[in-house]
Amino acid sequence: QVQLVESGGGSVQAGGFLRLSCLASGNADCMGWFRHAPGKERERVADIGSDGSTTYAESVKGRFTISKDSANNTLYLQMNSPTPEDTAMYYCAAGSPPPGHRCDVTPRIFGYWGQGTQVTVSS
Repeated sequence: QVQLVESGGGSVQAGGFLRLSCLASGNADCMGWFRHAPGKERERVADIGSDGSTTYAESVKGRFTISKDSANNTLYLQMNSPTPEDTAMYYCAAGSPPPGHRCDVTPRIFGYWGQGTQVTVSS
């Protein structure tokens, strides 16, 4: 079983930066960040595999960076140059893909979720 706790959310101005953290009590093959804004569908922001491979939503490529620190079981999302469109509840998730599949095969592989941390970006 994996327990996830997000932190680091808050209010920031467009063009600023912040870093979200996710403390995990266990390990999984895939870790990811998702977000859900009112009136929008849940969106996968970024995934990272056990081998360090990453995938990003097109909307955040070049601005956000997903990383992990295995020593302290912490997942990070560095958010640079955020815009109001990035405003959402951000969730940390963990799971394992079927053999031979990448972490972005389907969100259904993420069986563990954190409680979420709110990110609000003002203009």
